[in-house]
Amino acid sequence: MKKQVNKKHYNFLKYVDKKRFMSYYYQIREIYSSKPKKILEIGVGNNFVKKICQNDFNYTTLDLDKELNPDIVGSVLKIPKEKDSFDFVLCCQVLEHLPPNNFEKALKELARVSKKDVLLSLPYSGNDVGFQIKIPFVGTVSFSKRISKFYRKHKFDGQHYWEVGTKGYSLIKIKKIISKYFKIKKIIHPYENKYHIFFKIEKKII
Repeated sequence: MKKQVNKKHYNFLKYVDKKRFMSYYYQIREIYSSKPKKILEIGVGNNFVKKICQNDFNYTTLDLDKELNPDIVGSVLKIPKEKDSFDFVLCCQVLEHLPPNNFEKALKELARVSKKDVLLSLPYSGNDVGFQIKIPFVGTVSFSKRISKFYRKHKFDGQHYWEVGTKGYSLIKIKKIISKYFKIKKIIHPYENKYHIFFKIEKKII
């Protein structure tokens, strides 16, 4: 496997908008709520999540690109760690960078090195319909629905080989594949960033 982007791609002002910032929030929230002892993050990006969490957890990173300064240089398809090495594995916006026939292989590796929980996020292609209003004495009421582009075939764009919601990759299909190796504890589809969909999943004991 070869890296698809260079280090400059992760320049904070260019890479991080409000939507991506909210995606970080959900990642960090799930880490702290799970209270893991040992964490593995796959795909370090700009190392934002590690910078927030590393003082409170035993935090290890893995990436193909040594210029991003991961703790381990390696691939999600062959993680150089023993079985059940980590209580929590974070793998966000990574697996779509692999050809579709490697999706299950990557899931098997995540299950192998995980002792319990994995937080996986994938891009969800579609159009949004929604609203958010503030009602006195009630609070904020939000509604949002992503209408998938099930009719459109995703073409490799230099980074993503596939995306959830496009032709051949329905959410139902992706959930079935994930369920072969994990119990899906919850799905988080943030109002603030519908392009990212999160799966909080737990390793199946087989």
